[in-house]
Amino acid sequence: MIQIYTGNGKGKTTAALGLALRAVGHGFKVIMIQFMKGKINYGELESAKLLPNFTIEQYGRPDFVNPENPDKIDIDLAKQALKRSKEVIKSQKFDMVILDEINVAISFGLINVDEVIDIIKQTPSKTELILTGRNAHPELEKYADLISEVREIKHHFQKGVSARKGIEY
Repeated sequence: MIQIYTGNGKGKTTAALGLALRAVGHGFKVIMIQFMKGKINYGELESAKLLPNFTIEQYGRPDFVNPENPDKIDIDLAKQALKRSKEVIKSQKFDMVILDEINVAISFGLINVDEVIDIIKQTPSKTELILTGRNAHPELEKYADLISEVREIKHHFQKGVSARKGIEY
């Protein structure tokens, strides 16, 4: 199945991590490839080290990507993540492949939606493919079996509360 978690609310990556936790609990092999995330001590990186059959790979910098004018390094890292995604899916070594923040990478113009559609088409039927990130491209809807939109109704950031270790990262 192809699953998409999108929307402007908090919880898309968290939903994918929940799926990974459940899958690993049943002995599945899971890989999460994180687009545009890197060198920040996300709690999930430490948790993944404790779980058998769960791998997280990051392809990004700790800095935010400028959506109007992304740096060349951001484009290069996204292309590396896309290449790795293709390799992982082709290898058929994983039961679940999570492409975290791939929707944002597409919307920022770091990668092309057609390349992602090609990945979807190449995904074996036995592999669960999860795509996360806000602004999911409408073309992806044609290929998804499940789409969940996380909507922000209220967020503590609006009250000036910063990202908290163990909760937001």
